[in-house]
Formats: sequence, C-alpha cells, structure tokens
Amino acid sequence: MTPDELLERVRAHVLSLPRTVERTSHGAPAFFIEKGRQIGFFATDDRDGGRPSLWLTAPQGLQEALVAEDAEVYFRPPYVGSRGWVGVWLDRGLAWETVTELIDGAHEFAMRK
Repeated sequence: MTPDELLERVRAHVLSLPRTVERTSHGAPAFFIEKGRQIGFFATDDRDGGRPSLWLTAPQGLQEALVAEDAEVYFRPPYVGSRGWVGVWLDRGLAWETVTELIDGAHEFAMRK
C-alpha cells in the first residue's frame, strides 16, 4: 500500500471517532480531539527515510512495552517519544486491526487528558 493509501485509511478511521478533527502540524497531517489534545500524526518525511509511520499519544509504559515486544514495528519517535508517544511503522505488515486498536487507544487516552 502506498503512503497516500495508508494516510487515507488512517484518516478515515480517526475521523470516524467522536470529536476528532484533522489539522496540519509541523507539515504533517495531525489528528486532534476538537479544540483539545493531539491524538497523533502521520509522518512520511526524511527523518524516517520517507517510510510511512503513525505517531500516537500513549499512556505511560505502553511505548516501552511495544518497542520491547517488536522493535521492527514500534519505535520511540523523535521529539515526542520522551513524553511516551509510540511510533508505528506502517510498512511492516502490521494487521490493520492492530493499527485501529492503537488509534482507538490514543483517542481514548487523549479524551481523558
């Protein structure tokens, strides 16, 4: 799947969740709770070699657990990784159901903040 196709799948799922909006943040498509916290953003820039990835807000400990589970799929993203965000490589064949579960979890976490 191309990065544009992946973005459309991510966008469709995120925007189907309650109170979500999309805005550009740091040149990338980013998703927020309306007038509130950021859920995550879609990246395909030179920092990651143009590979498609999704950076998501996450509760404490989730980033470390996922990276320890599979460092080929999950990573600590620059800039926001120190705040617990988790990065997900979307070109590693991760099941779409897992991606949507991660998005749903980030949405729920952002709603509670």
